Amino acid sequence: MSLRLAFYGDDFTGSTDAMEALDLAGVRTVLFLHPPSPEQLAAHPGLEAVGVAGGGRTMSPEEMDARLAPVLGALARLGAPIIHYKVCSTFDSSPRTGSIGKATEIGLTVAGSRPAAVMAGAPILGRFCAFGNLFARSGLDSPIFRLDRHPTMSRHPVTPMDESDLRLHLARQTSLSCSLLDVLDLELDGDRLDRRLDALLESGEDMILFDVLRHAHLPRIGRLFERLARRAAPLFIAGSSGVEYALAAHWQQQPGGPRPRTVPGPTRVSHMLVVSGSCSPVSDRQLQWLLDHGAIDVPLDSEALLGDASGAVLADCVRRTLELLDKGATVVINTCRGPHDPRLAATKARFAAAGDAGGGRLARQLGGLLRAILERTRPPRTVVIGGDTSAAVGEIIGVESLSLLAPIDPGSPLCRVRGDAAVDGMELVFKGGQVGKLDYLGKTQGTVQLEAT
Repeated sequence: MSLRLAFYGDDFTGSTDAMEALDLAGVRTVLFLHPPSPEQLAAHPGLEAVGVAGGGRTMSPEEMDARLAPVLGALARLGAPIIHYKVCSTFDSSPRTGSIGKATEIGLTVAGSRPAAVMAGAPILGRFCAFGNLFARSGLDSPIFRLDRHPTMSRHPVTPMDESDLRLHLARQTSLSCSLLDVLDLELDGDRLDRRLDALLESGEDMILFDVLRHAHLPRIGRLFERLARRAAPLFIAGSSGVEYALAAHWQQQPGGPRPRTVPGPTRVSHMLVVSGSCSPVSDRQLQWLLDHGAIDVPLDSEALLGDASGAVLADCVRRTLELLDKGATVVINTCRGPHDPRLAATKARFAAAGDAGGGRLARQLGGLLRAILERTRPPRTVVIGGDTSAAVGEIIGVESLSLLAPIDPGSPLCRVRGDAAVDGMELVFKGGQVGKLDYLGKTQGTVQLEAT
């Protein structure tokens, strides 16, 4: 096995996003929940990329030292020339929660070489970086906002993005220095672009931030990443799935490189189960679309789930959901319907009383809920919505690894599960709150055709 890339996703949904970008580009990829053993790798012959779906996005710096460093070390021992710490394309993080700066410090120590590359933009997801500032759509079908003006990310309940200049944002999280290869540099011809990169290397900075504005920039950036890896491997990169898109675009231009795969969209299923812990307005609109097209709403009292009555609340939800699934209904279990849901304020108060454990406990409750349902029945297709929710749910229901089954909207593919008996072989989606168009869940069920690409 000769790996091109090893990556760690700082949340579950972002990890499937990176896997999708590689697999559809013809780079054989499998996503694991933990660093794979030799026996697990042997079960997937021909692998070119390996990912681990993690939870760095919710970790404190101390937790990163204890939990992230060993995982990145295990990935480095796989021998790939590039190690990617995959973050959300909106770069949301803070000095105390999901610090990308701290993760980069750990990554540089593991890699033993400098500089690290940093890249947030991913044009296919509506994420653009220009002169160091990050811009993003809200979903895939909204206008483009500067990140500190973004209607969702600027108001994120845990890691609000009030600074769009990523160099300033990182400076709050680490003392590592950062230079910029900007959009004008990316328009230079090959030799002049190489000389520009060399000049940045000579400056001795710890990190190089790469702008990206157009799809045409991706193969250029991928070539520069590989050039950096040849200079001193392994190269450590902190960035979005734009990293995978850039590397794949470069590899596909090489003689004998991977060729894009044509994978049909999801087949139609009669019904499915949706479990959502997302407070995003994008997810709210998608859930409402599904409800308007016949799904049944099963709202959960999220505040009660954090109290003494949680057992009774969960048992009642399991009973009602099983009854509805048995009748062939598509069911939407949710703890929040967007930022204006009245449940949100009460739940936030509970979070404050519980400290940092509050959000994690709610996600684990949803994981236990889904596990209880799957032990009694297996819906034709299951969707879990929310990055933090997905990380907890995947662990609790017993997922070992995921492989791509079908694309939907970029960033949240349909996957095939390998794992415990209750989940092995099932069709499962882990979807980020900001990902997908309005009719995403219709495409997931197969009732809406994918757009031609």
